[in-house]
Amino acid sequence: MKKHYTVIIEQDSDGIFLVECPLFKGCRSYGHSIEEALKNIQEAIAACADEEPPVVEQVTFVGVRDLEVVTP
Repeated sequence: MKKHYTVIIEQDSDGIFLVECPLFKGCRSYGHSIEEALKNIQEAIAACADEEPPVVEQVTFVGVRDLEVVTP
């Protein structure tokens, strides 16, 4: 069965791509390229889906915003 999952991709200061599936608690992976990170998170999602129920039924990506915060 094929399912679609939302993932979040970030890049750290060392150039490593970090990827997370918010549907499952702690479902994260990484890679030296986006392609590698996506391949790795597919394996992680498959493992998480076998072990635990999703944290929420549906997660819909809305967008990314830059937020300015004034701190003391």
